[in-house]
Amino acid sequence: MNAPQSSLSRPSVPRTVWALGFVSLFMDLSSELIHALLPIFLVSTMGMSVVALGALEGAAEATTMIVKVFSGPLSDWLGKRKGLLLVGYGLAALTKPLFPLATTPVVVVIARLVDRLGKGIRGAPRDALVADVAPPEIRGACFGLRQSMDTVGAVAGPLLAMALMFAFNDRIRTVLWFAAAPAFICVALLFFGVKEPEREPGAQHVFRSPLQWRALREFTGRYWFIVFVGAAFALARFSEAFLVLRAQQAGFNLAWVPAVMAVMSVTYTLSAYPVGKLSDRLDRRVLLAAGLALLITADLTLGHAASAAFVFMGAALWGLHMGFSQGILAAMVADASPATLRGTAFGIFNLVSGTSMLLASILAGWLWEQYGASATFWASAALACAPLAMCAFAPPARQKERH
Repeated sequence: MNAPQSSLSRPSVPRTVWALGFVSLFMDLSSELIHALLPIFLVSTMGMSVVALGALEGAAEATTMIVKVFSGPLSDWLGKRKGLLLVGYGLAALTKPLFPLATTPVVVVIARLVDRLGKGIRGAPRDALVADVAPPEIRGACFGLRQSMDTVGAVAGPLLAMALMFAFNDRIRTVLWFAAAPAFICVALLFFGVKEPEREPGAQHVFRSPLQWRALREFTGRYWFIVFVGAAFALARFSEAFLVLRAQQAGFNLAWVPAVMAVMSVTYTLSAYPVGKLSDRLDRRVLLAAGLALLITADLTLGHAASAAFVFMGAALWGLHMGFSQGILAAMVADASPATLRGTAFGIFNLVSGTSMLLASILAGWLWEQYGASATFWASAALACAPLAMCAFAPPARQKERH
């Protein structure tokens, strides 16, 4: 008799979370259509080295994370987050035509970095907006839902890339043009569909740069421990561009290479929301540890990959590890940070993680060229053991925040 009553008292996912989910879906469709082909385009067509590709991917992610450290506090100061989201998604949409127009790697590098700049501007305010509107009882579910819808686009992007590559006889430039339309649809959805919660009249919004000591002191030790776990995690998890190169190395036909990203995104999509919902009832640390164990298993599988079956299996496990970690980490940051400083909290977290990912991608590219693909994935597996061990010592969430 108690179960139905408990179910009825449980709040539903707010409309703004759904709207942000669809915004993420269309932008990820656009971005992943490009991302599924870009490593091959740069390395095979334009002659970029794998080390340079790793540096570009690492720099792209670091750009995102560095900008987040300022966009988060700025959204706290403004008391409004939607404007920054429009700037971030708008910049990303404007870069999409540059990829097919590029005739040199320099143009692609600029487009990639500006695209990631847009992601950095929107990332922390978007996560903070989800935290603002999500009831604490279902916060993990809200983050998981947005992440799942994001990855629906990540599945559709590579599948569309495959279909278009077959339709246009492997002409990559022609296929890349199709990324522009969903990006601009995303901006329209954001403008018309996303509503912010009303702020309290007379509320003071003081800009607090995370580079100032006074702002840093307002975060608890539990928050900083989560930041360190996230940094160690990012150091073990390099760019997914290396999955695309692994598929090409395994002998995939060019048109089939995006299938690896599609498989990864399918398992990510199917796991992110259920895992996020489960984290509202179970200890988030346990689920994060499961995600790290999945990353290690994926790395070992991809390191051993001698056939298409192993590549697909490794990609599927990689997607599962994302589903068990990305929304969980976001929810843990939200749990451990003050409501008035959530944008700043996500900004700091992503800055530190982005720096780690820059190092990880450069290291991955160097290992690939010096010792081969297997060494790259085995090194990632070894590095993932550190954050896995840290999960056992992470402070638990306070009961009043979890229930």
